[in-house]
Amino acid sequence: MFRALADPTRRRLLDALHAQAGLTLGELCDGLAMRRQSVSEHLALLEAAGLVTAVRSGRRKLHYLNPVPIHDIQTRWIWKFEEPNLGLLDQIRHRAEERPMADPVPAYVYTTYLRATAADVWRALVDPELTGRFWGHAQVSDWTVGSRVEHTRTDGSGVVDAVGTVLVVEPPARLSFGFDTPEQDADPAFEPSVVTFTIEPFGDIVRLTVTHTNLPDATARAAIAHGWPAVFANLKTLLETGDVLPHAPWETPAGVPAG
Repeated sequence: MFRALADPTRRRLLDALHAQAGLTLGELCDGLAMRRQSVSEHLALLEAAGLVTAVRSGRRKLHYLNPVPIHDIQTRWIWKFEEPNLGLLDQIRHRAEERPMADPVPAYVYTTYLRATAADVWRALVDPELTGRFWGHAQVSDWTVGSRVEHTRTDGSGVVDAVGTVLVVEPPARLSFGFDTPEQDADPAFEPSVVTFTIEPFGDIVRLTVTHTNLPDATARAAIAHGWPAVFANLKTLLETGDVLPHAPWETPAGVPAG
């Protein structure tokens, strides 16, 4: 079966039968730049592997996809190995492939799982007191699209380290805002750094994903990659235990203050 799936032509034949069942040899040859005999040989291998079933209808031989062996692969080789993590990797791959190849800095994506409700996670992201506890900065806004968002230090100084604009508010599922950057101040055409939180119920727990786009350079991305896991670890600990982690001197991601 693995040998049958290894050939791209045979995978195309399976795709064709998935799209439309009961195709003849001639119909399967359409769009394939190869001899009819070669296509017939590929179909014979797929039949031998149990991936295709052929049924006679008068003088015609109709071919059907048999998904059972593929389902067995999924059950034996995928479900037993943390399918959620594989699904996340697939999401990251698709996000990366959707971005223009000319963009030197791809979006940063990070996901964590929390024993909490979606409403609890949403409140933690928009409540200044809670963001102050796990982020080290109070995230202040009225959370309407187009409004200002500020990250204010919780040391009593009242210093605002970062400001931005709220872009998307869809409680309790999606929150997005753009942060002003020095590059944007120097060039009005420069797009702001955008942070998006996606909150998804996942069985009895919640999957929280952050994406960070329009990063100015590789240095900023390195800082983001160091900062977001720390912020999320502190958020997870707060929601699951009621307290935060001991203070750790993680670096501040570009445009996103950390503790």
